[in-house]
Amino acid sequence: MDDKFTLYNLKVEVVGSDKPMVCSHKEGDYFLVVGENLIFPETNSFSMYALSAILPLLPAKQRPLHRNDWMMSDSLIACPDPNCGAKFKITRTQTQDFSHAECTIEPIHKGE
Repeated sequence: MDDKFTLYNLKVEVVGSDKPMVCSHKEGDYFLVVGENLIFPETNSFSMYALSAILPLLPAKQRPLHRNDWMMSDSLIACPDPNCGAKFKITRTQTQDFSHAECTIEPIHKGE
């Protein structure tokens, strides 16, 4: 039985706005999402508070979506600090195939 599924790899990048950034964000800083892994380049850091606002959205952004789903069009996330002008842009990069058996020990249930 074919147990493959496809996810998008993502890039999450700090972008500016018309408000000044007051947190430790630097425009252009980024991290990548590949499968379940967050990959941070050696020279980048990322606020754990900003990360906590972004993390819940990443699994949905990785998956194929209906073209009318708001998760498809909305890609800018505001910094959780209301005084900070930073935004975080989530961009789909490429797709990658994964194996169900390599991600979990739970069997695939037919009809579900």
